[in-house]
Amino acid sequence: MKRILYILTLLLTLTACHDQPEWRDDPQGNFDALWTIMDEHYSFFSEKNVDWNEVGQRYRAKLTPDMTSQELFELCGDMLKELRDGHTNLIASHDVSRYWIWEQYPVNYDERLIDEHYLNFNYRQASGIKYAILPNNYGYMRYASFSNSIGDGNLDLVLSYLSTADGLIIDVRSNGGGYLLNVETLVGRFIDQRTHVGAIRHKTGPGHDDFSEPYDYYFEPTKNHIHYQRPVVILANRGSFSATNNFVSIMQHLPQVTIVGDTTGGGSGLPFTGELPNGWRIRFSSCPITDVDGSVTEFGVDPDIHVDMSDADRAQGRDTILETAFRVLGRQSAP
Repeated sequence: MKRILYILTLLLTLTACHDQPEWRDDPQGNFDALWTIMDEHYSFFSEKNVDWNEVGQRYRAKLTPDMTSQELFELCGDMLKELRDGHTNLIASHDVSRYWIWEQYPVNYDERLIDEHYLNFNYRQASGIKYAILPNNYGYMRYASFSNSIGDGNLDLVLSYLSTADGLIIDVRSNGGGYLLNVETLVGRFIDQRTHVGAIRHKTGPGHDDFSEPYDYYFEPTKNHIHYQRPVVILANRGSFSATNNFVSIMQHLPQVTIVGDTTGGGSGLPFTGELPNGWRIRFSSCPITDVDGSVTEFGVDPDIHVDMSDADRAQGRDTILETAFRVLGRQSAP
């Protein structure tokens, strides 16, 4: 974990080291500050096919010297939505702008349905993980947020309890992300050797394509702790964002893992925060992460098996994504 923490600290420091001019604290100055910070530091202009100069001209034409703070906030928020990036947020004391891609797609997850019809409200919890062995002898782990720290001792207890199951289902649907160190902790229980899991680049200049060469990064198997090497199915949906997107992209390349559900929500850039003259903060993707194949996963990771949940199935208490996972594990565990 020390290596990835060092890389993240280094890259974020390098990203932040460009000099910034002084802007006035008025609608024009704050708008220009926001546009310029994004112009010089944002990661995905090319991937998003966004002409940022044209976007700036279009929204700048709507500025007026006497516009209110709320009007300026809405204008700037609308401009940022052109990037179609869930990591890009303008943060003020009264509001936070957002672009949440998962709001446009089927939810494909119903926690109450799982609890009532599959877990029968009978489960254990540790380190933010809900877990149980289902009646069909498949293990089920629900990890709702990578912001919930995972203790190695807790994870040992979880995996020890699930060790008698014929296969394991890890449900990260609607997990909006969190800390990459928790991704490393969890992945470390499913690998048995040092594993290349992706690469990171940082901005080297203000140009849209000014990036360093990729820094490869690796995860190590967790030593002296319980590992799980039986078949694993990951359940994902469009709400599987940011660190969860990274987790799915890594797990997908392990031979014992199958991804079931919908494409993840993306968010593959490391977020960075800048500040405008009026104190508003801008959070955006600054360092792109690629998977082991060198592919940018900003637009999400496609599942191995695509399944949607219909309203009719949900009304009958059926989670078709979870039940597809049962069939996958049944085929893999068959003699």
